Amino acid sequence: MSFLKEIVRRRTFGIISHPDAGKTTLTEKLLLFGGAIQEAGAVKNNKIKKGATSDFMEIERQRGISVATSVLAFNYQNKKINILDTPGHKDFAEDTFRTLTAVDSVIVVIDVAKGVEEQTEKLVSVCRMRKIPIIVFINKLDREGKDAFDLMDEVEKKLGLHVTPLSFPIGMGYDFQGIYNIWEKNINLFSGDSRKNIEDTIAISDLLSPELEKLIGEKPAIKLREELELIEEVYPPFNKEDYLEGNLQPVFFGSALNNFGVRELLDCFVEIAPTPRPKESDTRLVLPEEEKLSGFVFKIHANMDPKHRDRLAFIKIVSGTFERNKPYVHVRLNKSLKFSSPNAFFAEKKEIVDISYPGDIVGLHDTGNFKIGDTLTEGELMNFRGIPSFSPEHFRYINNADPMKAKQLEKGVDQLMDEGVAQLFTLEMNNRKIIGTVGALQYEVIQYRLEHEYGAKCTYENFPVHKACWVKPDDAKNEEFKEFKRVKQKFLAHDKYNQLVFLADSDFTIQMTQNKYPSVKLFFTSEFE
Repeated sequence: MSFLKEIVRRRTFGIISHPDAGKTTLTEKLLLFGGAIQEAGAVKNNKIKKGATSDFMEIERQRGISVATSVLAFNYQNKKINILDTPGHKDFAEDTFRTLTAVDSVIVVIDVAKGVEEQTEKLVSVCRMRKIPIIVFINKLDREGKDAFDLMDEVEKKLGLHVTPLSFPIGMGYDFQGIYNIWEKNINLFSGDSRKNIEDTIAISDLLSPELEKLIGEKPAIKLREELELIEEVYPPFNKEDYLEGNLQPVFFGSALNNFGVRELLDCFVEIAPTPRPKESDTRLVLPEEEKLSGFVFKIHANMDPKHRDRLAFIKIVSGTFERNKPYVHVRLNKSLKFSSPNAFFAEKKEIVDISYPGDIVGLHDTGNFKIGDTLTEGELMNFRGIPSFSPEHFRYINNADPMKAKQLEKGVDQLMDEGVAQLFTLEMNNRKIIGTVGALQYEVIQYRLEHEYGAKCTYENFPVHKACWVKPDDAKNEEFKEFKRVKQKFLAHDKYNQLVFLADSDFTIQMTQNKYPSVKLFFTSEFE
């Protein structure tokens, strides 16, 4: 197969949602269709002690949440599909924001009863900022929920999207009978039995035919015809260009747990979703069909296998091909590296691959060379943009609880910070270490992982800070900046890239500081040019 054909086969997307909207379940059902797994480890079902295929950290199993982004790949209709399953829990938002830098499109999962929730709003606004194509999947139709039209209204208002339904429910909750697939013009009837053959769809080319009454009954048939007529009047017809430019979002309805409406979603996705997209670097726009390799690290995961101390750096390939044992340039360190066992992911199995293409995610064994945002090329010196750290919202001092294990603690903290689990700030005054996270649950994860993976124990103590601001003076030598450093020295720290950070205790302090020292600029993300 030629290089260009391989690119066109690729679809790399992320699934995002509020916790519990059914994201992990949907991921599993997609793998089931791709033949990547044989049975879905029913996430809610305790009889199957398997846990979802995509959650592999102990804490995730205990709490039934996804903590780390996992990568899952499968083949479907001769397309190679890469899914990045993101943590839904808001405390892990930063991991999700970074994952969104590596996807070409997203599927947003919305719970039919709860509608649009705050976490969904945040994530969708990031997608809209980057003009990422979005498909909406409204889940859990076998439960009582909001009216389909009300839901689509809510999606438009709260998320600022322009939607058009490509499938539509026949009834809901107890009266749920199935789905009319607008995209393929057929009906899929719901039996309530997720084990039955999923392919039973009945083609209906003419909605006026009496066949419809026979299938779903007289009243529902009349209602369905009215609703579909209304859809034609209210919503724009689906247009692929608008979708790819991020201006139109198709909506599907279904129930992931019952494997219902998922095939419709997948079939349409494979047809319309974008192939790997170009990416902006600090020097130019990089196109996927270029011959030379380029890619960037969007995630680092330490100790994926508790038996072996290993770190995997996840690299999204932007252009060219990644070949095993071929030397590539690590731009930040400006050194050449070779990889003898690059991993690809097939469901939860890792396999060593000889060659990977744009759109693919490759896991590279790492001994500490990589940080998030690093770029690999065949020699060109450039860096991909848009993989920032955001200002944390919680801050605590980290203390060593076991003086004998100071080294292990330092190593553990260092590696977890490279993974981007949280951010480390070192105070200028006394070199005390402060950990900043987006959500409080991260502290538990850090404590748990330090103990179980590094044999180190830590305690925390509160540090009253409201936000971390990265500092950039207009001129590092002027008096104003010196004065700022003298007055604020108690609150100045360095991040792990040694950038100066001002830890402000309130919005008011930030405002006052900016008024008092106009030549000292403050930023809320670490990426500022």
